[in-house]
Amino acid sequence: MSTIQRLGNSDRWSDVVIHHGVAKWVEVAADQTQDAAGQISQVLRQIDETLPEIGSDRQHLLQTIIHLANLDDVPTLNAAWDKWVPTGHAPIRACVQSGLQGQMLIEIIVEAAVA
Repeated sequence: MSTIQRLGNSDRWSDVVIHHGVAKWVEVAADQTQDAAGQISQVLRQIDETLPEIGSDRQHLLQTIIHLANLDDVPTLNAAWDKWVPTGHAPIRACVQSGLQGQMLIEIIVEAAVA
């Protein structure tokens, strides 16, 4: 059986799980007092911070599942997303409306290939 690597794990969750060359993790905005544009920007920046820590980069993103508290924020998301995703390397993506906790406006589940 292949090894499962867990980074930053606690009793409730791991920050990142790596198995068979694929890393999976979730990002939410650290500062949830910001508006949707601010939280989206934070989450994309946090993904950028995690990728090199696991030996990956934006070109190796495989899948994202984006949860928004309000689908009215999709145009704001798309504007930031289109600038952020490398041309020719877009992951598969789903975007759904979810009942997120507190002031959280976005949560992204990320999968990326690792070296």
